[in-house]
Amino acid sequence: MKKFMLAGLATVAAGAVWAEYPEKPVNIVVPFSAGGPTDKVARDLAEALRKPLGATIVIENVGGAGGTLGATKVAKAAPDGYTLLLHHISMATSPALYRNMQYKTLDDFEYLGMVNEVPMTLIGKPGLPANNYAELTKWLEANKGKVNLANAGLGAASHLCGLLFQSAIKLDMTTVPYKGTGPAMTDLLGGQVDIMCDQTTNTTSQIESGKVKAFAVTTTKRLSTPALSKLPTLDESGLKGFNVSIWHGVYAPKGTPKAIVDKINAALKTALKDPEFIKRQEALGAVIITDGRLNGAEHKKFVEAEINKWGPVIKAAGQYAD
Repeated sequence: MKKFMLAGLATVAAGAVWAEYPEKPVNIVVPFSAGGPTDKVARDLAEALRKPLGATIVIENVGGAGGTLGATKVAKAAPDGYTLLLHHISMATSPALYRNMQYKTLDDFEYLGMVNEVPMTLIGKPGLPANNYAELTKWLEANKGKVNLANAGLGAASHLCGLLFQSAIKLDMTTVPYKGTGPAMTDLLGGQVDIMCDQTTNTTSQIESGKVKAFAVTTTKRLSTPALSKLPTLDESGLKGFNVSIWHGVYAPKGTPKAIVDKINAALKTALKDPEFIKRQEALGAVIITDGRLNGAEHKKFVEAEINKWGPVIKAAGQYAD
């Protein structure tokens, strides 16, 4: 009887501690450099999440190895709700890209819910002698072996989109990986590289200001965002079935108490209804998640499906890292 009483008291005590969460700032690890598209999503979300969660939100950029360094840090962090991860599609593609990851995507995290889906755009350097997608394809054919395709590094959204684009048009290009989206965009603007496929969260302002040439969006439907509404889709431009969106989700270390997981999930759902957050995301072409993937179980099912979808594509391309 005494043992049962002690166990019961311990459970009550633990519940009381969890009920007081959060008592200090919560860190959201972004596994990419500051200023990139995922960083922008994280900082907008942090502002919207602060009030419903009742805590100061600190963004911590831990870039490197296609996002796996930051993800590893969170997977190995104390499961107390004070270290979270905001990650994109690389959460599902890294298992195929990296053979020696220090975490298991489906086993080492608590899934807290998805945030948004972000379309991508195919853009070119300012001086590129092509003004629409049809002209771009002719230019690409005429310059086989000379075209430089920029990306933000192995496993980055721009890398994945570039892989699919090359496969779809059956034309290999010289891929130029950078350490982040910022440096890649800088060289595209400067004309050091020719084209890039990247998220609207990073390209919309450049397209709107006319600093880059925009050729198409990667979704099957045109976007409603004013700056992008006139862009055709790659699907309607001849690449039937081409459809790539980059999604973002929130994660905690495996073993985080259910009471804390539920509290973060509830706060996340409230944050995604914040008018200012919605306004900022829609201005960048992002679509806020409103379906079942707001819940951890459906979020995890979706990531598992994405792992099964992207694995064969990446392995066929033969691009991986140790």
